[in-house]
Amino acid sequence: MTAASDGTDPWIRRYHPSPEAAVRLVCFPHAGGSGTFYFPVSAALPRSVEVLALQYPGRQDRRSEPSIDDIGRLADEIHTALQGWTDKPLVFFGHSMGAVIAFEVARRFRAKPGTGPELLFASGRRAPDRFRDEHVSLLDDEGLIGEMKRLDGTDNQLLSDDELLRMILPALRSDYRAIESYRFTPAPKLDCPVVVLTGDADPMTSLDEAEAWREHTSGRFELEVFPGGHFFLATSPQPVLDTLRRHLAALTQNA
Repeated sequence: MTAASDGTDPWIRRYHPSPEAAVRLVCFPHAGGSGTFYFPVSAALPRSVEVLALQYPGRQDRRSEPSIDDIGRLADEIHTALQGWTDKPLVFFGHSMGAVIAFEVARRFRAKPGTGPELLFASGRRAPDRFRDEHVSLLDDEGLIGEMKRLDGTDNQLLSDDELLRMILPALRSDYRAIESYRFTPAPKLDCPVVVLTGDADPMTSLDEAEAWREHTSGRFELEVFPGGHFFLATSPQPVLDTLRRHLAALTQNA
């Protein structure tokens, strides 16, 4: 496990502190994921962007804490945790479940005019109001492991280590419970740009469901489609990093 660069807040992992950064990219992990998933992103982006990777409770160095199985509670906690990081413009990037949490945190910021992210990247997730009746959280352990294999988002070495695998299953199940019980509630649209990233073979998100994010912002909307499945950003990271650099460069120049 990579040690956090900033140990003062259990929610925030700052692997490459950059005091000269013009913007901060806040990264929201997927179900069962952790802040370390975004270590390569933090390492790859220029010093003008400081990455804050979120660490949900119930995993890695927060394994002794109970997981939170409610998206609203997670969003409330993260919104509070980010209050100390608003001295620079924020950009949100969330993958899968993380995209929904990022959206809900952005809504909480927007409730106070003049605050909130300058841009929201929503990756690998259908629009918040596009519901599927899913019950992965109710599967037994073998079923959960099968779902991890199907989505191809877990390192094969981990999948072959039964002891480590059993350690992450409680947090994974809790996260699935959170996202499966989430229900969109109408509220004013975001006014920041929304850039949606999706894999052309993602079984979790159709192109129509990805396009539906357009309805959740009054700002600019873009949909970018990449080759690959649900974890296209892990199997072919370079095109995703290029997309991040391109959009963030415009923000850093204007900051």
